[in-house]
Amino acid sequence: MDSIYLIIVVILLGLAALDLVVGVANDAVNFLNSSIGSKVAPLWVIFTVASLGVLIGSMFSSGMMEIARSGVFYPEKFTFPAIMMLFLSVMLTDVVLLDLYNTFGLPTSTTVSLVFELLGAAVAVALFTLWTSGSGENLGDYINSGKALAIIGGIFISIAIAFVAGSIIMYVSRLIFSFNYGKTFKYLGAIWGGIALTAITYFAIFKGLKGSVLVTTNMLSYLEHNMGTALLYTFLGWSLLMAMMQHLFRIKILKVIVLVGTAALAMAFAGNDLVNFIGVFMAGFDSFRIAQGVAASGGDVETLYMGRLAEPVVANIGWLLGAGVIMVLALWFSKKSRTVTETEVNLARKGEGVERFSSSTLSRSLVRGSLSLSKSVSKITPGSVKKFIESRFEPVELENKASFDLIRASINLTISALLISLGTSLKLPLSTTYVTFMVAMGSSLADRAWGRESAVYRINGVLTVVAGWLLTALVAFIASMAVGLFLMWGGKIAIVIMVALVAFILFKSGRLHTKRKSKELQHQQVLSSEVELVTSSNEEVRELMNKTLAICKRVLDGLEDENRKMARKAVTEANELYEKFRDKRDYEVVPTLESIQINALELEQEYVQLIDYSYEITKSLKAITESTYRYIDNNHTAFSKEQIDDLKIIFKNLTDVYASYAIMDKNGDYSRFDQVTAMRETIIELNSKMTKRQIKRVKENESSTRSSILFLNLVNESKIITLQSSNLMKSHRNFKEQYAKSLAGRDTKKVMMNATLN
Repeated sequence: MDSIYLIIVVILLGLAALDLVVGVANDAVNFLNSSIGSKVAPLWVIFTVASLGVLIGSMFSSGMMEIARSGVFYPEKFTFPAIMMLFLSVMLTDVVLLDLYNTFGLPTSTTVSLVFELLGAAVAVALFTLWTSGSGENLGDYINSGKALAIIGGIFISIAIAFVAGSIIMYVSRLIFSFNYGKTFKYLGAIWGGIALTAITYFAIFKGLKGSVLVTTNMLSYLEHNMGTALLYTFLGWSLLMAMMQHLFRIKILKVIVLVGTAALAMAFAGNDLVNFIGVFMAGFDSFRIAQGVAASGGDVETLYMGRLAEPVVANIGWLLGAGVIMVLALWFSKKSRTVTETEVNLARKGEGVERFSSSTLSRSLVRGSLSLSKSVSKITPGSVKKFIESRFEPVELENKASFDLIRASINLTISALLISLGTSLKLPLSTTYVTFMVAMGSSLADRAWGRESAVYRINGVLTVVAGWLLTALVAFIASMAVGLFLMWGGKIAIVIMVALVAFILFKSGRLHTKRKSKELQHQQVLSSEVELVTSSNEEVRELMNKTLAICKRVLDGLEDENRKMARKAVTEANELYEKFRDKRDYEVVPTLESIQINALELEQEYVQLIDYSYEITKSLKAITESTYRYIDNNHTAFSKEQIDDLKIIFKNLTDVYASYAIMDKNGDYSRFDQVTAMRETIIELNSKMTKRQIKRVKENESSTRSSILFLNLVNESKIITLQSSNLMKSHRNFKEQYAKSLAGRDTKKVMMNATLN
């Protein structure tokens, strides 16, 4: 037997390990978001509970193993070489697809991606076989399309039902408990806990423990035939235990409910979705072992048909437990799992803050429609009813700055568990990710977490995630089919190329994720003290002045030498500077003013102006660099020596102004600040003179149309930079003087207090 098949098995093993990491990074949101969003416990406690659930669940087999082998195609129609290429296509596609979703923080369904990758790869291999064999068979003889259609139907049904159920039950629950739920929960808490834990137990048995060695077939059969009685006893038992814990031991039972639900969802995830990541490898490994046996007996593996893959299979406990350990490690150490979890928590959180998504026409239309409907309903609702409802939704300050409270966290877990277990008992295909996400979104909507300030962004975020889900099946199918055709056509060379390509994509996505997280952290930066505010502002003003001169120098050099590379570098630096101060203005200023408790309005006013003036300077730099780069990139006529010399004069004067102010800033002596004002007037007059010179060159046909347009734009933008730089310097001087006065005033008060005490 050719050694390439052993190499494919080794590659499948490596890809399965990678798939476990990227898979848990995406699916961790299913069982972590309620605990993390409500801050039910320290992060290490949440991760420990989830890890125990994953390890227990990993020891259970699942019916998904058969899907990897024969769920969407007929293995008896595929030869051993073809089936190995099919499995390799699936794993190469799955690792990249899930990793890309993780990079952008979008939760998706690993089940849907696996099924449609299997379908796409099977279609590719079948088509290639039909084209090369001329057997006269049809594609339908190879593909079991019914399974895929059932899953598509399950997607749409589960999305709608989960959102509606989460919304209605959350709304009713909030009317019962309100946000200040302490008093009401004292009397109804045990019953609430009994209902929630009964639902979670039902879910654990039907979704997590079904098929495990811990629950026998006879026991499951008994439970299925006596479910009503079993649920009643379970409810009574849990309610009694919750009552004892709440009233005798003073334990916060909501925390118990949330942590138990987290463990149950983690267990079900590992028990049912684990094979999404290793099922294909195990199918490939078993195929290799079957072929080894045939080769040992003298058979030809090249013509061996893999009908034996359709036989029932029992998952190897060693492989499953090893996979569980990898998943636990990924859960603790994967940064991308935090990114996906943050997406859902961010969309569901209570209150305002930095939004990860922008608005869209559809989201704005939905919000306007909802507001109109709300006003119409409000007109016909009795005043007493409106007053009661408003009192139940009156917000309170959440502990530890949690994104939502424990009532909503328990509802998210309970409703998700109920819907998933109901779908499982009815043998309906659905996605754990879709259900848990849409329940969380429905409950956040009903809980009024989406206010007027955030609704358009949250709704667009949900629409973006749902659109990603709908694209998952299509992208998975097309990508795996393309990879499958390439592997079948290219053989060993294609395998080497694809493995190298996947490694490159994973490397680039890792760097992209790091860059995105760094940018998000900048958005979330809030200066928390007066000293930090002053230090940061001083550093940024000096940095801006230095970078402004450096960028202008690159623009001049680029124009003079027609250096496209230099101009492009100037564009990159200017855009980075522009985005930095744009984000500071949008995301830092107001939160910083809210967080810093100082009585210095003048100082805070100057801080706001510093950011505004800096933003205006960077906006002009962005315009200058982009227009210059386009001019050079399009190979237009080079600037004349006179034009370059005029620009150099403007640049020299700006450099002199900056250098003069830098000396004042360093020495803290602004007695000669009038020099800055005088230099500003000089540069403005110079700009007017340069404009007249260019007009003269135009009239004398010494300059082309495009060079004239660019020159005049550069002169105009440099004038804006000069004016805003002057404003920036003046504001920075005032900022430092106000801070000095503030410190002096405090010292005087301190001296007077000490004198009084003495």
